[in-house]
Amino acid sequence: MAIPAAALDPLISELRALLGERLSTSKAVRQQHGKDESFHDVAAPDAVAFAGSTEEVAGIVALCARFRTPVIAYGTGTSLEGHVQALHGGVCIDVSRMNEILQINAEDLDCRVQAGVTRKQLNNHLRDSGLFFPIDPGADASLGGMAATRASGTNAVRYGTMRENVLGLTVVLADGRIVRTGGRARKSAAGYDLTRMFVGSEGTLGVITEIQLRLYGIPEAISSAVCSFPTLEGAVKTVTQAIQMGIPVARIELLDEVQMDAINRYSALSYAAQPTLFFEFHGSENGVREQAELVGEIAAELGGGDFQWASRPEDRSRLWQARHDAYYAAMALRPGCKGWATDVCVPISELTRCLLETRKDIDASGIQAPIVSHAGDGNFHLVFLVDTDDADEMARASGVNERMVARALAAGGTCSGEHGVGYGKIEFLKAEHGEAVSVMRQIKTALDPDNIMNPGKIL
Repeated sequence: MAIPAAALDPLISELRALLGERLSTSKAVRQQHGKDESFHDVAAPDAVAFAGSTEEVAGIVALCARFRTPVIAYGTGTSLEGHVQALHGGVCIDVSRMNEILQINAEDLDCRVQAGVTRKQLNNHLRDSGLFFPIDPGADASLGGMAATRASGTNAVRYGTMRENVLGLTVVLADGRIVRTGGRARKSAAGYDLTRMFVGSEGTLGVITEIQLRLYGIPEAISSAVCSFPTLEGAVKTVTQAIQMGIPVARIELLDEVQMDAINRYSALSYAAQPTLFFEFHGSENGVREQAELVGEIAAELGGGDFQWASRPEDRSRLWQARHDAYYAAMALRPGCKGWATDVCVPISELTRCLLETRKDIDASGIQAPIVSHAGDGNFHLVFLVDTDDADEMARASGVNERMVARALAAGGTCSGEHGVGYGKIEFLKAEHGEAVSVMRQIKTALDPDNIMNPGKIL
C-alpha cells in the first residue's frame, strides 16, 4: 500500500499550502513520529502535519482521502504496541498543538478538551477547583491518545477506564467529515453508542480531536501505603480478597520482587525486595481509616508486613512516581536491552493462578521479565528485557507471551487489558473474539472503505 514518492508530491504541495511550516518532511521529525515506547522498529511516515484545530484535521484528512494516502494520528507517542508506526507510509497528524482546555463545568463534574491536552496538564489546570481527572496510565499521555487506546491505569479499580469516563467525542472520519458523539448528559438512550465505538479504535476509524470527560471531586482524605510479602501468592490473594469483600480501595498495585529491586535502584527507595503491594485509599478521614484497617487485617493473615504509610502529598507523589517509572527501572536492570512490554487482564478470581503460572513460566524460560500489576482489576504486565538481535531469546520471550495470553483467554480474560492491539497483538484478536472480528472488519470497511486510517493496526 506504500505510495511512491513521486505520487506524493501533489499531496505534499497541497498540505504545505494548507499548513505552511507546520508540515514537515524532515527525516528526523518523521523518524520521531514513526516510533512509540515499544521495542517495535521505526516505521516513519512520509510527512508530519502539525494540526491546530478540528477543521485543519478535517482538511488534512480530506486531502489524504483524495490521494488515498494513509493517515496516522499522533499524540505523545507513549503507546506500547506499535500504534503510531506508519507501516505503509503516509501522513502523520500530530495533535500536540491542539492543547486547549475548552470548557470546565464544575457544577456538572465534566469538561471538554482538545485531543492534545495531556492528563497532567488537565489536572494542573483543575488543581484549585477541587476537581481532578483520575485516569492515570503512568505516562503523561495525551487525552486523545488515551481515548483512542481505551487507556486505564492505577486508579481504574475505583474510577474505571477511559471507556467509563468519556462522555462524548469530536472525530474526523476518513472522508474528512466531522462528527460529534455523545454529550454532557450522564446517560442517553438515543441511537447507537458511537462514543464507545471510537474509544479504543486506535485511530483506525477516525481521528479524535476533542473529548468530553467526567471529572471527580478531590477526596477529603488520601493516604498511600506499602506492604511487603514473603510470597507472590500472599500478595495476590490479599488483593483478590479485598476486592471480593467490596472494600473501595482507589489503587492496588502489585510489584514482584524483581520489579521492587529495580525501582529501589532506579528511584533510590529502600523497600524490601519482595512481592509488594502499593495501596491508596480515598474518602473521608474515617472512611480511609476503616478501609486501611480492613485491608491490613487481610494482608496480615496472608503474611504481609506492617503498612509503611505515605500520607503527605510529597511522599505520595514520590511513591507513585516510582511506580510510574517501573518500565524505565526495569530497563535499567539490563543496560542496552530493549523492553517488550505486554499485558493481559483476567477475572479477579483467576488472577492468583494466572500470575503465579506466568511467573513460573518466566523463570523456566531464562528471560528476565519483571511483573507489575493493576491487581485490583485483574490486569498485569510483563516487561521482557531482550536483545532483539538474539533470535533464540526473542523466541523464548514470544513463547512466554503466547502462553500467558492463552492462559488469560482460557480463564475468560483478554489479550490486553490496557496496552491495546496496535500491530503487536493482532494475532491474538481472532482467538479472543472469533466471528466478532468479521463484524469489526465490516464497521472498518463502512467508515474507511479505502483503508487509509492507521492501516495495519487491530485488523
